[in-house]
Amino acid sequence: MSCKTLFSNKLYSRLVSLPGFNMSQYSYSTGLGDLGSGAGQGGGDGGSVRQAGGSFGKREAGLEGEYFNRLKQQQLDELKKSMHDDVKFHEEQIKRHQGAIEKIKTRINTAE
Repeated sequence: MSCKTLFSNKLYSRLVSLPGFNMSQYSYSTGLGDLGSGAGQGGGDGGSVRQAGGSFGKREAGLEGEYFNRLKQQQLDELKKSMHDDVKFHEEQIKRHQGAIEKIKTRINTAE
């Protein structure tokens, strides 16, 4: 993450314009380390397997990431299906309204 994103643009421009201010002395760190590498590092206290770290912890972190990616994809697919259903519903409503408009126009023409 760049330092500019840590500060608002206005604050960043003020800081950079100060004499003697060196933005490179400030760094941003998540403090996570490698995922699955033990308690408190990249996942915190995620259970005994994750606490132990090593290859089992990394595998568990990978499986957890895979699970959330599948869950996200499933939610995205459900959202897309719902949106397609909405489009279909509104297209049917348009056809129904166009039919009603034609009936009214016919009644207007016959009334004249």
